[in-house]
Amino acid sequence: MASAPFLSLLAATLSLSLLPTLTYSRSLSPPSETTILDVVLSIQQTHQILSFDPTRTTLAHRPDSESDPGFLNSSSFSLDLHSRETLVESQHKDYRSLVLARLERDSVRVDGITAKVRLAVEGVDRSKLQPIYDEDTRIQPEDLSTPVVSGASQGSGEYFSRIGIGNPPKEMFMVLDTGSDVNWIQCQPCSECYQQSDPVFDPASSSSYSSLSCASSQCSALEVSACRADKCLYQVSYGDGSFTVGEFATETVSFGSSGKVNGVALGCGHDNEGLFVGSAGLLGLGGGSLSLTSQIKAKSFSYCLVDRDSGRSSSLDFNSVRPGGEVTAPLLRNRQIDTFYYVGLPGFSVGGRPVAIPPSVFAVDESGSGGVIVDCGTAVTRLQTQAYNSLRDSFARLTTHLRSATSTISLFDTCYDFSSLSTVRVPTVALHFAGGKSLDLPAKNYLIPVDSAGTFCFAFAPTSTSLSIIGNVQQQGTRVSFDLANNLVGFSPNKC
Repeated sequence: MASAPFLSLLAATLSLSLLPTLTYSRSLSPPSETTILDVVLSIQQTHQILSFDPTRTTLAHRPDSESDPGFLNSSSFSLDLHSRETLVESQHKDYRSLVLARLERDSVRVDGITAKVRLAVEGVDRSKLQPIYDEDTRIQPEDLSTPVVSGASQGSGEYFSRIGIGNPPKEMFMVLDTGSDVNWIQCQPCSECYQQSDPVFDPASSSSYSSLSCASSQCSALEVSACRADKCLYQVSYGDGSFTVGEFATETVSFGSSGKVNGVALGCGHDNEGLFVGSAGLLGLGGGSLSLTSQIKAKSFSYCLVDRDSGRSSSLDFNSVRPGGEVTAPLLRNRQIDTFYYVGLPGFSVGGRPVAIPPSVFAVDESGSGGVIVDCGTAVTRLQTQAYNSLRDSFARLTTHLRSATSTISLFDTCYDFSSLSTVRVPTVALHFAGGKSLDLPAKNYLIPVDSAGTFCFAFAPTSTSLSIIGNVQQQGTRVSFDLANNLVGFSPNKC
């Protein structure tokens, strides 16, 4: 019984397409210098989210008649999208403690992403791997000497969708993850299962559940697998030590009233441990062959991330019509690892002025290291340290008239005291993409409250690695579209 290849390198050299265009288009209209931050509204939301009742969350799917014309196509699917705090009852005494918990989860996720990229770039000595099972009955995930690291800790998942599994379908909340490929759910019988909000899935109750054989192409595509009684076993491990282990199978996946897809490969986890926080499992939206997007052969997918402190919901759409007025950038792929969605990002501007950042800072080198990915599960945008320092310093130079906070918090080193203000005019921040397009961020996407008393922080953070990540704080209120057929990423403000 042999294990499947573990993080095998996809190619020896990196695609030249990963090198971004490192110039700004001269045709761009002059950027704005300042914008308004609504301080009162942001503080009101910090109070509301702490008292939000998860039982009030609307679970109904949007009817097709309210969708874009593309949803009339039978291959188009739509799911409601909810922020984590609207589904999980708050255990925090105040907003500051909630922010600290978010940032702690976020750091774990970023560590997981960078570790996965590093392992893919450096390669793995497969002779050091141990079996993930024993000869009797017990699967032993702890026997792995080098665990596979997903794009994120599931515990840091900030957005959930409700999806149907099996026939008849059992609806359950699943975490969305553009940094993972393997889909999985908790399954009966549980040797070890964490607490989830929905009943644990029982494969015996579904007529469409089918175990995968060890010779199946899906089993071979797993980074870590094993075989027992000709049934494929899987394991996925995460950066914080969390893991899921069980049987790899195919099942019917239902997208509310939009339709269903038969034969989707997913993990049926009988031993699942770690910070999984109420969800039934994970939907992998990465670029690998086992992701949900790849298995349903989606030509595109998009999501809009509503403010995490809002009680509203939005949608996750597959094969829908791209919205108008979007800012597009080339979607790039790293041949060393196919999970993540890279984008060319030559730089930023603050207050309408380009930030001085060398082109090499955001480039991918010949080994596959570096670059910029778009990720829905990472909260705070991480920038290579040199780029972060330049962006922060540019912002700080234009905000000397604003009152600085007396202390910083966690990842943030640039904070302000807006406690006496209802609104405040602040410098604009814009992302500049390869191809000359730029995206102006709303002020609330880079100045966020960290308590309910009026302390706001500049919501970017440095990373000691060469990989940069555009996180969901910067994506909030924007529909992010991945046109997989045409290799484009689109950003459409106010299209939720």
